[in-house]
Amino acid sequence: MKLLKIILCLIIGFSVTHCNSITKKAEQTLPDLEKPPQQLQNYETAYFASGCFWCVEAIFESVKGVQEVYSGYAGGTEKNPTYEAVSYGKTSHAETVEVYYDPKLVSYKTLVKVFFGSHDPTTLNQQGPDRGPHYRSIAFYKNEEEKNIIKDYIRQLTQDKIFQNLIVTEVKPHTLFYKAEEYHQDYEKLHPTNSYIKNVSVPRLKKFQKNYPDLLKKDKH
Repeated sequence: MKLLKIILCLIIGFSVTHCNSITKKAEQTLPDLEKPPQQLQNYETAYFASGCFWCVEAIFESVKGVQEVYSGYAGGTEKNPTYEAVSYGKTSHAETVEVYYDPKLVSYKTLVKVFFGSHDPTTLNQQGPDRGPHYRSIAFYKNEEEKNIIKDYIRQLTQDKIFQNLIVTEVKPHTLFYKAEEYHQDYEKLHPTNSYIKNVSVPRLKKFQKNYPDLLKKDKH
């Protein structure tokens, strides 16, 4: 993996800090699973995995009707996963975001549209320069209605030939979401000079914003 990273950086001509190459900042333990803060308890939640959660969190936070987004881990079986374990492929979890949204302002179907419109769902275990099962594409559902919305949208994308290759997104029931360590939250916003943020996260965010201007908050960054 490290050799692949070095080769990739040489090919594209600049040094990019991968989402999984953060140095271990004073080993932080994952907080226990908690109920959402009081101000979020009246909002609905949705869960998606589509590559580095720094990028995905920033994308969903720019969408109208989304109140808050947390980066974390889901889709695996191991309890209380840590960033180090997930990023080095020691778990079956994927980097995932938890989206709190107001269904009066944005529908679940629109969030699914944001999900598929902001990453390549045809690349297995990869998004851009990031590779590994923890970067795989997953749409999580909490009930049959959400499951049907996801599957219907995939069928429509396939029928309309939006993507040249087969969509490999996993459609899985939501079980547990483990919030990532605090230093990962709002990472794109708080670290604008980070090389990965500048060269990968921001271009991905800007591409989404350009393609879906009608879905954006007025105060998007």
